[in-house]
Amino acid sequence: MTTAIGEENATVPTDSPDAADPVPGEAAPGSPLVTKVPRADRFTMGDLLAEATADIGTRPARLVMTVLGTVLGIGALVATLGFAQTTAGQIARQFDAVAATQVVIEPSSAQTASGASVATSRLPWDAADRVALLVGVESAALIGEADLGTETITAVPVNDPSAPAVAPPPLFGSTADLLEVTGARLATGRMFDTGHDARADRVAVLGERAAERLGINRVDSQPSIFIAGLAYAVIGIFDEAERRAELLDAVVVPMSTARADIALGAAEELLIRITPGAGQQVAEQAVVALAPDAPDSFDVSAPSSRSELGDSVQADVNVVFLILGGIVLLAGGLGIANVTMLTVMERTPEIGLRRALGSTGRQIAGQFVVESVVIGLLGGLIGASIGVIAVVGVSLAQQWTPIVDPLVAIGGALLGAVVGLVAGGIPARRAARIEPVSALRAG
Repeated sequence: MTTAIGEENATVPTDSPDAADPVPGEAAPGSPLVTKVPRADRFTMGDLLAEATADIGTRPARLVMTVLGTVLGIGALVATLGFAQTTAGQIARQFDAVAATQVVIEPSSAQTASGASVATSRLPWDAADRVALLVGVESAALIGEADLGTETITAVPVNDPSAPAVAPPPLFGSTADLLEVTGARLATGRMFDTGHDARADRVAVLGERAAERLGINRVDSQPSIFIAGLAYAVIGIFDEAERRAELLDAVVVPMSTARADIALGAAEELLIRITPGAGQQVAEQAVVALAPDAPDSFDVSAPSSRSELGDSVQADVNVVFLILGGIVLLAGGLGIANVTMLTVMERTPEIGLRRALGSTGRQIAGQFVVESVVIGLLGGLIGASIGVIAVVGVSLAQQWTPIVDPLVAIGGALLGAVVGLVAGGIPARRAARIEPVSALRAG
């Protein structure tokens, strides 16, 4: 492209070094009336952050009250999630301690024509010894309830015919490891051992409620009870049978003694205490050890790798705590919105002046949004820290294992910024719509 000069029709390229450059801020020939604003004169993101944060610390009391709402909301949310995870972990641990460490084997049963259930197989009398050497087995005990018929169990040798008849406590025959398998604890005395079982000695241990019912609370005086008229020495009293709570109401004698004196015909269950996670393996191997030719003749109850009931309870606890944390967080968001709205009303003259000087509605709105986000982020950081400290402190006081997901703490802080963004949206929109003339007139 060329440009004519004078009457000689000479041409000079426009991109020649001698061509004059346009002066910054002035309209160039052939360009629009409004020129591009130099970069140094633009309202940048840094200017927006400076404007938004300049007013935050001018009213410390209001800042504290505003941040306090977010701190409480985020702190409550993080704490409740942490408490939910911690308590759910404790609940799951309790379930696993009881359910995930026990395998129960029973003879298979069938229905008769009359509807009664009868066993189709029998547990061998040495079943506990057969499974004791399997990998994952900690201890095993054979147990069966004896039918006393019309016989009684009393603590006195002579029955009073005039006394009202009462039902005797249940009587069980068992091998020596019963208390270890069921998690019971000896309150006094001792448990019978394999020697008592081999000799069919007439000894007995009582559950705490059975002992209270029979009026026996100590064994150092060698008390006796009478089962079907035969004297049995009470050598121990146990409590806390968490895996078989019904044994607390029962009298337990050695299995050989029950077979000899009370004609116990068959054992009902084989209880196996296992290491956590070995349930399926022990269940498959135990039936083969008991009946290699007919492993399907037994019903096995084995835990999965994790307690389904524990998972269900954990999910319910998480839902409850999430609802509570959400309610508190909503209250914190409303606090930020109210304070931001009040700030907009107080600074209406300032907003009008800035609009009159050339600030756009977008810049005004951005200032209040960023201010709300900064307040929310500050409250989120403080609240998340307080929530984590609360979970750890309570857990240590209760001797629990604190469980806090790091993503929950980080997410709590970021959620504070999100709450500030949402809460500051409506006030910022209102501030952007303020007309300069109305604002200055109101001031």
